[in-house]
Amino acid sequence: MATIERKISLDSIKLFLDQKDVAIAGISRKKEKFGNAIFKEMTVKGFRLYPIHPEITDHEGVKCFTSIENLPSEVSALIICTKPDKTLQLVKDAVDRGIHHIWVQQGAKNEDAVNYALNHNINLIYGRCILMFADPVNSVHNFHRFISKLFGAYPR
Repeated sequence: MATIERKISLDSIKLFLDQKDVAIAGISRKKEKFGNAIFKEMTVKGFRLYPIHPEITDHEGVKCFTSIENLPSEVSALIICTKPDKTLQLVKDAVDRGIHHIWVQQGAKNEDAVNYALNHNINLIYGRCILMFADPVNSVHNFHRFISKLFGAYPR
């Protein structure tokens, strides 16, 4: 099935970033995994992050949740940094839980998950790196932002 085409706007990105209680699926025991970098940077930026992992009870001193259904009620957004084969179920669980803002990090995209989210009127961001948009942006991601703008790939 082909992905439903939808242009991602700066307004939809801003709406996602306005959420301050954000779950993140894809943290790992392996320090070098990108989900861990997102967790660390987004925490420094003032977001309250709720890591999700079925086997980890604690991530950097923060309680881990085994599933989306166990998250506190204040969680209004989800970042997905998993392998694509896990993404569809995470999106379905988020929709069932009433989470309306989902960011599918690069590398986690699954066509069925994208279509499912869009068919359920979710504010879905995909194909973009959240660290390029969550201010303040560090120098590496600021460079990526500059290049994206230079080549016309930056959302409007």
